[in-house]
This record gives sequence, C-alpha cells and structure tokens, in this order.
Amino acid sequence: MSRTVFLNHKTCSEEITMGDALGLIETKGLVACIAAADAMCKSANVELIGYENIGSGLVTVMVKGDVGAVKASVDSGLESAQHIGEVVTSLVIARPHNDINKIVIKHKA
Repeated sequence: MSRTVFLNHKTCSEEITMGDALGLIETKGLVACIAAADAMCKSANVELIGYENIGSGLVTVMVKGDVGAVKASVDSGLESAQHIGEVVTSLVIARPHNDINKIVIKHKA
C-alpha cells in the first residue's frame, strides 16, 4: 500500500504555488531517501514537502522552492543518496502545472 508522509505539516504548505519548482528524488530504501532529504534541506532554501513509499522498497522525497534552489538541492541530494544507497531517478519541474497539486497533496496525512 502506498503511503505519503508530509513532514512538518503544521507549518508546511504542501501546495505548490505560482513560481515554485518541484524537486523529486526516488531511491531504493528509506535510509538513502533520508540522506537525500537532509542534504537537500541543508544545501539550499527549499521546503521539504514529504516523502512517499512507492512500494518494493522505492521511496520518493519531494521539495519545493525557487527553481535555482530546487536544482541545487536535488544535485546535493543525489550526491548524498548515491553514497548511501541506490538512486532510481530524479526530476526538477520548474513551474509545474496547478493540477500537479492534486498529486502532491492527494494522500495528505
């Protein structure tokens, strides 16, 4: 069963607003995902949206912020996760369509 966990949901607005970019890193295993999330948050001014257990050991972490910060954070997260485990894929979407919010907040905890 897929489950999305939103971190710091009392202060974090999961919704992606106009001008925000969305950054995602998918790893095999939670430990590599946590390492990626830690590096992403430390390396740039991004907001951690949360993570989703996809199944079969795959975990995706999501951040938002301005495009430059999200690109820098994803690069840093990739490097960190690759030292710990296996990275499956990553993606930065600059100014995602508003309908993407339906996916991002679909499983709100």
